[in-house]
Amino acid sequence: MTTSTKRKRDGEMMSWVREPWPALNCKSHHLLLNLMLCFVLIGVSFRLLFCGSRSDRVLETGSVAIEGQGDGISVQDFNIISPDSPSSIDDSTPVPPNLNDPTCNLFNGSWISDLSEPAYTNASCQFIEAHQNCLLNGRPDRDYLHWKWKPYRCQLARFDPYRFLEKMRNKSWALVGDSILRNQVQSLLCLLSKAEQPIEIFHSQDFKSRIWHFKNHNLTISLIWTPFLVTAKIFENENGISSSAIQLHLDSLDQSWTATWHSFDYVVLSGGQWFLKTAVYYENNTIIGCHNCGKGNGNGNNYEELGYEFAYRKTLNLVFKYILDGFNNDGNNNNNKVVIFRTWTPSHFENGQWFNGGTCKRKIPYKYGEFNGNDLDHVMREIELQEFNTAKKIMKKDEKLNGNNLRLLDTYELSLMRPDGHAGAYREFRPFERGESEKVQEDCLHWCVPGVVDTWNDIVMQMVVE
Repeated sequence: MTTSTKRKRDGEMMSWVREPWPALNCKSHHLLLNLMLCFVLIGVSFRLLFCGSRSDRVLETGSVAIEGQGDGISVQDFNIISPDSPSSIDDSTPVPPNLNDPTCNLFNGSWISDLSEPAYTNASCQFIEAHQNCLLNGRPDRDYLHWKWKPYRCQLARFDPYRFLEKMRNKSWALVGDSILRNQVQSLLCLLSKAEQPIEIFHSQDFKSRIWHFKNHNLTISLIWTPFLVTAKIFENENGISSSAIQLHLDSLDQSWTATWHSFDYVVLSGGQWFLKTAVYYENNTIIGCHNCGKGNGNGNNYEELGYEFAYRKTLNLVFKYILDGFNNDGNNNNNKVVIFRTWTPSHFENGQWFNGGTCKRKIPYKYGEFNGNDLDHVMREIELQEFNTAKKIMKKDEKLNGNNLRLLDTYELSLMRPDGHAGAYREFRPFERGESEKVQEDCLHWCVPGVVDTWNDIVMQMVVE
């Protein structure tokens, strides 16, 4: 599949309707000759009007007008697709589901062209980390900044930092998880800093866990780095090179987040990516098996190969049990706590993975059905949805619990459609300074900031404020 050309902008946009041809002046003399000329011109005009080439096609991937909604199609609801784009050639793409469902689903929609500028840039925000600072690192294209997520049956407003801060006055937030969640926190801080600059009041020695305070609103935002959510011993250097298999205790939650759990009003949890790493699994301080280190792996171990799916399911089961126990046993404070679980984040490596030359060079979003993820995505997402839904069912059966306190931030589908949004080669500063032939390790998992993760926070705003 070839990389598409850039989207047309402003005066270059193709039009639905052409200007009509001028009226033909057929005089009375030389009637036959003029009639023949009229027929020729009419034929040419007919061909131009109704038989345009593929380069004139406009593909609608945004909202549709549905009776009773008063929400017809506008220019912004259409994407102009270039002729060599895969999106303009494939006419067999499945129709998006549930278009006749009258309810608003923030996670069911499409990416539409948006010519407005991002809410912030690297020049206006100091919280963007180097590996996600694509603008500063010299990424030459800007189209990835000009797409807007449009749910099919409703509107998603841009993040309003003033309204958010006012609603969250005297509140405390925690965002708990791995580096993908840290990616999201960068965006959140950048969005909020438009209204008030926070002060960092704590950071761990490695700066992976941090706390910021918005003094004027007495709002605290804590970033807690815990890639497994359960207790883990990790033997990696700063370059991600392991000296030994990770030791994962599947019956013990990581105290880095549980120790302060009761002090938070809002908690966002996520994880998953680290479970793919080689690990030995423990319960009751006894080895029960492992992933990628068992029998037949040539490392001399005689452990049972249980696999990452086993460990991730056990972990989420333990996490949700802890959350429900907290709602049940910790008084009024935790009955008001809102817990948001964010789903699996897909990567978009092509022609390999991060360690063997994988790249992500696409320049436009996928349309619905063009890319459905890989087997790993499907496995991890299914585990998440099953464990989340089990927890929700338990909450619904318990009259003492408010089921709305546990919510799903399902960013999977909207992120799956954005292969263009990753840092790629621009995780490093000016990676091709010595030429395009330079071999550069690409990051097709984390996201440029600003970018796709801003939409995640737009949805968070809608979920907790609106």
